[in-house]
Amino acid sequence: MQWTLRLKAAERGIWKSTELRRLLADAGLEISAGKMSALWTGTPTTIRLDDLDVICSVLACDPAALLIPEPEKVAARRPQKEQTAEAGRGSAVVTPRFGKPRSQPPL
Repeated sequence: MQWTLRLKAAERGIWKSTELRRLLADAGLEISAGKMSALWTGTPTTIRLDDLDVICSVLACDPAALLIPEPEKVAARRPQKEQTAEAGRGSAVVTPRFGKPRSQPPL
């Protein structure tokens, strides 16, 4: 996902994170300076839905405007078709276990 908070803020005439932080506080969302900096400069790994709701309210947008999917990144994470086909045929090489052999069952 691509996080476009700065772009949406700029479209509303908000150019500084401190300005957005003040507007969020006025809307009831108190964000620390460190968290605001992380939201402003990078892509958050997590965000509370309640916080996202307030951010969208302040920026007059919906979550889809802030989170843009990147399907090419999802496709790059998938295993290659040749690798999965080989694994399905059972062509994996089995090597014997070395070391301590298993004990015999009791008689």
